[in-house]
Amino acid sequence: MLVAYDVALDLIRALRPVVAQLRRHSPDAADQVERAASSIVLNLAEGDRRHGRDPRRFFDMAHGSAGEIRGALDLADAWGWQIESGSARALLDRELGLLWGLTRRGRSKDVRELVPAAAPSSNNSR
Repeated sequence: MLVAYDVALDLIRALRPVVAQLRRHSPDAADQVERAASSIVLNLAEGDRRHGRDPRRFFDMAHGSAGEIRGALDLADAWGWQIESGSARALLDRELGLLWGLTRRGRSKDVRELVPAAAPSSNNSR
């Protein structure tokens, strides 16, 4: 299984008290964080079992869900809600980095296909 999968499970464990605190201020935001965190784990599990280019689609969705959690935590800060999210944010940052790597895997090849090869130089020495 992917390292990102294990970190996602650790992130959920770290988010449990955060979600409980968040629920006091906004049940909707708490539910959104729960759904987004679950989505990361489920998309990583499914993407890890796929082949070809298909896994990247699931890793992209997991990356988006991680961004959604960051947005919810930033929202709580902006509203001034007192929520202790330091350890969850640290794991979230690690997860975002891992997911960024998974979504970029193999993209350098895609870019090379779009860039035309350099023309041969006219500086032929004879």
